[in-house]
Amino acid sequence: MKVMLVNGSPHEKGCTYTALCEIAKALNGEGVETEIFWIGKQAIGGCWGCGACRKGAGKCVQKDCVNEFVEKAKTSDGFVFGSPVHYASMSGALTSFMDRAFYSGSKAFQYKPGAAVASCRRGGASATFDQMNKYFTISNMPIVSGNYWNQVHGNTPEEVLQDLEGLQTMRYLGYNMAWLLKCMELGKQSGLTPKKEEKIRTNFIR
Repeated sequence: MKVMLVNGSPHEKGCTYTALCEIAKALNGEGVETEIFWIGKQAIGGCWGCGACRKGAGKCVQKDCVNEFVEKAKTSDGFVFGSPVHYASMSGALTSFMDRAFYSGSKAFQYKPGAAVASCRRGGASATFDQMNKYFTISNMPIVSGNYWNQVHGNTPEEVLQDLEGLQTMRYLGYNMAWLLKCMELGKQSGLTPKKEEKIRTNFIR
């Protein structure tokens, strides 16, 4: 089993990374492989709404790290997305990244556990946390919780390491992700799979 942890911060090894590392250590201790995927500092454009990803090769026409991540997502069993808080919301780059990844690669995420982590200096974490969870609830993904809202506080990695409650929440998130993945694997072995229906689309203006 493998979990991809996405670092949506422009700082490769800053506060968000520190939180994700705590989750990764908990997952590794439970026998789950992890990989931290940093979206980097390069420009990540928003979705163009062109629909090209739904045709042909099924990839986004924009050339950045989104397609690379979606390919990795196909063989991953769970996901943790981490973001710094910018004006009580996700970083702009991660917002564009998740918009396009979940639209172009939706099949890679369905029925796989997802979790959100917000890293803030002081406030705005709960609004960011809420924003991130919406991607999971529209994608048939079970949401993994901790023992508190998944957030850490600190202006530097060193300060995050002083947020003992936040770090414990990260560990609980890792434990719970590992537990859920193992439960789902046992379910699959027993022939249990989610029931599905054809998608119904209702337009309000005709």
